[in-house]
Amino acid sequence: MAARGTSGARERKAKAGCPWFLYAAECADLTLYVGIAKDVEARIAVHNSGRGARYTRTRRPVRLVYTERLPDVGSALRREREIKRWSRPQKVAKLGLGCVERLRASRKLRASA
Repeated sequence: MAARGTSGARERKAKAGCPWFLYAAECADLTLYVGIAKDVEARIAVHNSGRGARYTRTRRPVRLVYTERLPDVGSALRREREIKRWSRPQKVAKLGLGCVERLRASRKLRASA
């Protein structure tokens, strides 16, 4: 029988080398949501099922517009915090989301017409 706590330590050590991802998703109301996940596609599916973050539950569907690979959860959390402090124009410029802004503008034009 293994010593108490060793299997958990082994699991954490094995998971430590797995990358984390920062992602940005565009919500149905054209706002941006930023989060982190180990499996981005699965996380987007959770958001779209209504079981994701409270912010995205009423703004479905969400569409993945950006991902960034990071070495560990600490790095991912720091990067998420940094980006969440940015204004929308800063996010668009620094993450290269110009195409999202053009799409947003065209949707607004169609809605007002």
